[in-house]
Amino acid sequence: MHKLRLLLKKIHTPITIMLVPHSRFSSRSIRIPMFAAATFCTLAFMGAIFTVSLTIQAFDYYRMKRDYARMSKEFNEMQSTMDSLKQSESQFRKLFSLGSRKEVLQNLDKGGEEGSIDVEALKEQIKSSAAAVDEINRYLAREQDSFRVTPSGWPASGRISSGFGMREHPRFGGRKLHTGIDITMPVGTALHATADGVVSFSERSGGSGNIVVIEHGHGLSSVYAHNSKNVVRAGQTVRRGEVIAYSGSTGVSTGPHVHYEVWRNGQSINPAPFLAGKR
Repeated sequence: MHKLRLLLKKIHTPITIMLVPHSRFSSRSIRIPMFAAATFCTLAFMGAIFTVSLTIQAFDYYRMKRDYARMSKEFNEMQSTMDSLKQSESQFRKLFSLGSRKEVLQNLDKGGEEGSIDVEALKEQIKSSAAAVDEINRYLAREQDSFRVTPSGWPASGRISSGFGMREHPRFGGRKLHTGIDITMPVGTALHATADGVVSFSERSGGSGNIVVIEHGHGLSSVYAHNSKNVVRAGQTVRRGEVIAYSGSTGVSTGPHVHYEVWRNGQSINPAPFLAGKR
Protein backbone atom coordinates (compact mmCIF):
# COMPACT_ATOMS: atom_id res chain seq x y z
CA MET A 1 0.00 0.00 0.00
CA HIS A 2 2.82 2.36 0.79
CA LYS A 3 4.40 1.85 -2.65
CA LEU A 4 1.03 2.37 -4.36
CA ARG A 5 0.54 5.65 -2.52
CA LEU A 6 4.00 6.77 -3.57
CA LEU A 7 3.23 5.86 -7.23
CA LEU A 8 -0.07 7.74 -7.20
CA LYS A 9 1.64 10.72 -5.60
CA LYS A 10 4.29 10.75 -8.36
CA ILE A 11 1.62 10.47 -11.07
CA HIS A 12 -0.30 13.42 -9.70
CA THR A 13 2.82 15.45 -9.01
CA PRO A 14 2.36 18.57 -11.13
CA ILE A 15 4.95 19.88 -13.56
CA THR A 16 5.22 23.46 -14.62
CA ILE A 17 5.51 24.52 -18.25
CA MET A 18 6.71 28.10 -18.57
CA LEU A 19 5.87 30.14 -21.67
CA VAL A 20 8.32 33.02 -22.21
CA PRO A 21 7.22 35.33 -25.09
CA HIS A 22 9.83 37.39 -26.96
CA SER A 23 7.85 40.56 -26.47
CA ARG A 24 6.76 43.00 -23.83
CA PHE A 25 4.18 40.56 -22.46
CA SER A 26 5.03 38.83 -19.24
CA SER A 27 5.85 35.14 -19.07
CA ARG A 28 3.23 32.60 -18.10
CA SER A 29 3.39 29.21 -16.50
CA ILE A 30 1.05 26.23 -16.83
CA ARG A 31 0.84 23.53 -14.16
CA ILE A 32 -0.35 20.12 -15.36
CA PRO A 33 -0.12 16.71 -13.73
CA MET A 34 2.76 14.51 -14.82
CA PHE A 35 0.23 11.85 -15.88
CA ALA A 36 -1.45 14.29 -18.32
CA ALA A 37 1.91 15.38 -19.73
CA ALA A 38 2.99 11.75 -20.24
CA THR A 39 -0.34 10.91 -21.90
CA PHE A 40 -0.04 13.92 -24.24
CA CYS A 41 3.49 12.96 -25.26
CA THR A 42 2.45 9.36 -25.87
CA LEU A 43 -0.51 10.41 -28.03
CA ALA A 44 1.65 12.89 -29.95
CA PHE A 45 4.23 10.16 -30.64
CA MET A 46 1.53 7.73 -31.78
CA GLY A 47 -0.01 10.43 -33.99
CA ALA A 48 3.38 11.10 -35.60
CA ILE A 49 3.85 7.39 -36.32
CA PHE A 50 0.31 7.15 -37.78
CA THR A 51 0.93 10.19 -40.00
CA VAL A 52 4.19 8.72 -41.31
CA SER A 53 2.42 5.40 -41.96
CA LEU A 54 -0.37 7.14 -43.93
CA THR A 55 2.25 9.02 -45.98
CA ILE A 56 4.04 5.77 -46.86
CA GLN A 57 0.74 4.07 -47.77
CA ALA A 58 -0.27 7.03 -49.96
CA PHE A 59 3.08 6.89 -51.76
CA ASP A 60 2.69 3.14 -52.30
CA TYR A 61 -0.88 3.68 -53.57
CA TYR A 62 0.16 6.23 -56.20
CA ARG A 63 3.10 4.04 -57.26
CA MET A 64 0.78 1.04 -57.62
CA LYS A 65 -1.73 3.17 -59.52
CA ARG A 66 1.00 4.33 -61.92
CA ASP A 67 2.27 0.76 -62.42
CA TYR A 68 -1.30 -0.47 -62.99
CA ALA A 69 -1.90 2.20 -65.64
CA ARG A 70 1.34 1.21 -67.41
CA MET A 71 0.55 -2.50 -67.29
CA SER A 72 -3.02 -1.85 -68.41
CA LYS A 73 -1.72 0.06 -71.45
CA GLU A 74 0.72 -2.74 -72.30
CA PHE A 75 -2.02 -5.34 -71.91
CA ASN A 76 -4.37 -3.40 -74.22
CA GLU A 77 -1.59 -3.11 -76.83
CA MET A 78 -0.90 -6.85 -76.64
CA GLN A 79 -4.62 -7.64 -76.72
CA SER A 80 -5.01 -5.53 -79.87
CA THR A 81 -2.02 -7.26 -81.48
CA MET A 82 -3.31 -10.71 -80.52
CA ASP A 83 -6.76 -9.90 -81.93
CA SER A 84 -5.09 -8.85 -85.19
CA LEU A 85 -3.01 -12.04 -85.27
CA LYS A 86 -6.08 -14.18 -84.59
CA GLN A 87 -7.92 -12.46 -87.43
CA SER A 88 -4.95 -13.01 -89.77
CA GLU A 89 -4.65 -16.64 -88.63
CA SER A 90 -8.34 -17.17 -89.32
CA GLN A 91 -7.96 -15.60 -92.76
CA PHE A 92 -4.91 -17.72 -93.62
CA ARG A 93 -6.57 -20.92 -92.38
CA LYS A 94 -9.53 -20.14 -94.60
CA LEU A 95 -7.31 -19.37 -97.60
CA PHE A 96 -4.97 -22.33 -97.30
CA SER A 97 -7.83 -24.76 -96.73
CA LEU A 98 -8.77 -24.16 -100.37
CA GLY A 99 -7.75 -26.69 -102.95
CA SER A 100 -5.47 -24.73 -105.24
CA ARG A 101 -3.29 -21.66 -105.58
CA LYS A 102 -5.86 -20.13 -107.90
CA GLU A 103 -8.67 -20.56 -105.36
CA VAL A 104 -6.45 -19.00 -102.68
CA LEU A 105 -5.78 -15.95 -104.82
CA GLN A 106 -9.41 -15.62 -105.92
CA ASN A 107 -10.59 -15.62 -102.30
CA LEU A 108 -8.20 -12.93 -101.05
CA ASP A 109 -9.99 -9.97 -99.48
CA LYS A 110 -9.81 -6.43 -101.29
CA GLY A 111 -4.29 -7.24 -89.21
CA GLY A 112 9.94 -16.22 -66.05
CA GLU A 113 8.99 -18.09 -63.24
CA GLU A 114 6.39 -20.80 -63.34
CA GLY A 115 2.93 -19.24 -63.11
CA SER A 116 4.22 -15.81 -64.22
CA ILE A 117 4.04 -14.07 -67.61
CA ASP A 118 7.29 -12.90 -69.12
CA VAL A 119 5.90 -9.73 -70.70
CA GLU A 120 9.06 -8.80 -72.59
CA ALA A 121 9.41 -12.31 -74.05
CA LEU A 122 5.74 -12.26 -75.04
CA LYS A 123 6.25 -8.90 -76.76
CA GLU A 124 9.14 -10.34 -78.76
CA GLN A 125 7.06 -13.36 -79.77
CA ILE A 126 4.19 -11.12 -80.87
CA LYS A 127 6.60 -8.90 -82.80
CA SER A 128 8.10 -11.95 -84.51
CA SER A 129 4.65 -13.35 -85.35
CA ALA A 130 3.51 -9.98 -86.69
CA ALA A 131 6.60 -9.81 -88.91
CA ALA A 132 5.82 -13.27 -90.29
CA VAL A 133 2.22 -12.25 -90.95
CA ASP A 134 3.40 -9.10 -92.75
CA GLU A 135 5.71 -11.18 -94.93
CA ILE A 136 2.85 -13.55 -95.81
CA ASN A 137 0.62 -10.57 -96.61
CA ARG A 138 3.30 -9.11 -98.89
CA TYR A 139 3.74 -12.47 -100.64
CA LEU A 140 0.00 -12.86 -101.16
CA ALA A 141 -0.26 -9.29 -102.44
CA ARG A 142 2.48 -9.97 -105.00
CA GLU A 143 0.84 -13.22 -106.04
CA GLN A 144 -2.57 -11.57 -106.22
CA ASP A 145 -1.14 -8.81 -108.46
CA SER A 146 0.30 -11.50 -110.74
CA PHE A 147 -3.01 -13.37 -110.75
CA ARG A 148 -5.09 -10.26 -111.48
CA VAL A 149 -3.05 -9.42 -114.60
CA THR A 150 -3.00 -12.97 -115.98
CA PRO A 151 -5.88 -13.68 -118.42
CA SER A 152 -8.30 -16.16 -116.89
CA GLY A 153 -11.79 -17.30 -117.82
CA TRP A 154 -13.99 -16.68 -120.84
CA PRO A 155 -14.69 -13.25 -122.29
CA ALA A 156 -18.33 -14.37 -122.67
CA SER A 157 -20.41 -17.52 -122.63
CA GLY A 158 -20.55 -19.36 -125.93
CA ARG A 159 -19.32 -22.31 -127.97
CA ILE A 160 -15.84 -22.64 -129.43
CA SER A 161 -16.32 -22.93 -133.18
CA SER A 162 -12.64 -22.78 -134.15
CA GLY A 163 -9.60 -23.46 -132.01
CA PHE A 164 -6.00 -22.26 -132.05
CA GLY A 165 -3.64 -23.68 -134.71
CA MET A 166 -3.49 -24.50 -138.42
CA ARG A 167 -6.87 -24.65 -140.19
CA GLU A 168 -8.62 -24.21 -143.54
CA HIS A 169 -9.58 -20.54 -143.84
CA PRO A 170 -13.43 -20.38 -143.85
CA ARG A 171 -13.58 -17.50 -146.37
CA PHE A 172 -10.48 -17.66 -148.57
CA GLY A 173 -9.47 -21.32 -148.38
CA GLY A 174 -5.94 -22.60 -147.90
CA ARG A 175 -4.36 -23.66 -144.63
CA LYS A 176 -3.37 -20.85 -142.36
CA LEU A 177 -2.48 -20.39 -138.67
CA HIS A 178 -5.50 -19.37 -136.62
CA THR A 179 -3.90 -17.19 -133.91
CA GLY A 180 -6.79 -17.35 -131.46
CA ILE A 181 -10.10 -19.07 -130.77
CA ASP A 182 -13.56 -18.19 -132.08
CA ILE A 183 -16.44 -18.28 -129.59
CA THR A 184 -19.89 -18.08 -131.17
CA MET A 185 -22.67 -16.13 -129.41
CA PRO A 186 -25.58 -13.83 -130.32
CA VAL A 187 -24.82 -10.32 -131.57
CA GLY A 188 -24.70 -7.82 -128.73
CA THR A 189 -23.43 -10.21 -126.05
CA ALA A 190 -21.33 -8.34 -123.49
CA LEU A 191 -17.61 -9.11 -123.70
CA HIS A 192 -15.58 -8.94 -120.49
CA ALA A 193 -11.89 -8.27 -119.89
CA THR A 194 -10.23 -11.49 -118.74
CA ALA A 195 -7.62 -9.68 -116.61
CA ASP A 196 -6.75 -6.26 -115.25
CA GLY A 197 -4.88 -3.99 -117.62
CA VAL A 198 -4.76 -0.88 -119.79
CA VAL A 199 -6.46 -0.60 -123.19
CA SER A 200 -3.80 -0.01 -125.85
CA PHE A 201 -6.10 -0.14 -128.92
CA SER A 202 -9.85 0.27 -129.40
CA GLU A 203 -10.75 0.94 -133.06
CA ARG A 204 -11.67 -0.75 -136.32
CA SER A 205 -8.82 -2.67 -137.95
CA GLY A 206 -9.41 -4.12 -141.42
CA GLY A 207 -10.50 -7.76 -141.47
CA SER A 208 -10.62 -7.91 -137.64
CA GLY A 209 -13.46 -5.37 -137.56
CA ASN A 210 -13.86 -3.55 -134.26
CA ILE A 211 -11.03 -4.74 -132.03
CA VAL A 212 -9.95 -4.14 -128.43
CA VAL A 213 -6.39 -4.88 -127.23
CA ILE A 214 -5.57 -4.85 -123.52
CA GLU A 215 -2.02 -4.78 -122.09
CA HIS A 216 -1.78 -6.67 -118.79
CA GLY A 217 1.91 -6.39 -117.96
CA HIS A 218 4.39 -9.23 -117.46
CA GLY A 219 4.48 -9.43 -121.29
CA LEU A 220 0.80 -10.51 -121.53
CA SER A 221 -1.92 -8.99 -123.74
CA SER A 222 -5.43 -10.04 -124.76
CA VAL A 223 -7.33 -9.31 -127.99
CA TYR A 224 -11.10 -9.22 -128.69
CA ALA A 225 -12.08 -8.90 -132.39
CA HIS A 226 -15.15 -8.64 -134.69
CA ASN A 227 -17.07 -6.66 -132.05
CA SER A 228 -20.29 -4.87 -132.95
CA LYS A 229 -19.31 -2.04 -130.57
CA ASN A 230 -16.33 -1.14 -128.40
CA VAL A 231 -17.13 0.63 -125.10
CA VAL A 232 -13.60 1.37 -123.89
CA ARG A 233 -10.98 3.76 -125.22
CA ALA A 234 -7.20 3.58 -125.55
CA GLY A 235 -5.46 4.50 -122.31
CA GLN A 236 -8.37 3.38 -120.13
CA THR A 237 -7.68 1.12 -117.15
CA VAL A 238 -9.96 -1.90 -116.91
CA ARG A 239 -10.51 -4.63 -114.32
CA ARG A 240 -11.15 -8.32 -114.86
CA GLY A 241 -14.86 -8.85 -115.58
CA GLU A 242 -15.46 -5.30 -116.79
CA VAL A 243 -17.50 -4.96 -120.02
CA ILE A 244 -15.20 -3.75 -122.80
CA ALA A 245 -17.28 -4.42 -125.97
CA TYR A 246 -20.27 -6.24 -127.45
CA SER A 247 -19.99 -9.21 -129.79
CA GLY A 248 -20.73 -8.89 -133.50
CA SER A 249 -19.62 -9.93 -136.94
CA THR A 250 -17.64 -6.93 -138.19
CA GLY A 251 -14.67 -7.33 -140.55
CA VAL A 252 -14.04 -10.64 -142.30
CA SER A 253 -16.45 -12.90 -140.46
CA THR A 254 -18.84 -15.76 -141.21
CA GLY A 255 -21.19 -15.05 -138.29
CA PRO A 256 -21.52 -13.43 -134.89
CA HIS A 257 -18.66 -14.43 -132.59
CA VAL A 258 -15.65 -13.05 -130.72
CA HIS A 259 -12.16 -13.86 -131.93
CA TYR A 260 -10.15 -14.06 -128.70
CA GLU A 261 -6.35 -14.06 -128.54
CA VAL A 262 -3.68 -14.05 -125.82
CA TRP A 263 -0.22 -12.67 -126.59
CA ARG A 264 2.99 -13.24 -124.68
CA ASN A 265 5.81 -10.84 -125.48
CA GLY A 266 4.07 -9.85 -128.71
CA GLN A 267 3.54 -13.44 -129.94
CA SER A 268 0.16 -15.20 -130.15
CA ILE A 269 -0.13 -18.26 -127.91
CA ASN A 270 -2.90 -20.80 -127.43
CA PRO A 271 -5.61 -19.14 -125.23
CA ALA A 272 -7.18 -22.48 -124.26
CA PRO A 273 -5.14 -22.91 -121.02
CA PHE A 274 -6.33 -19.47 -119.90
CA LEU A 275 -10.03 -20.33 -120.26
CA ALA A 276 -10.24 -22.32 -117.02
CA GLY A 277 -12.95 -20.80 -114.88
CA LYS A 278 -16.57 -19.74 -115.18
CA ARG A 279 -18.05 -18.94 -118.56
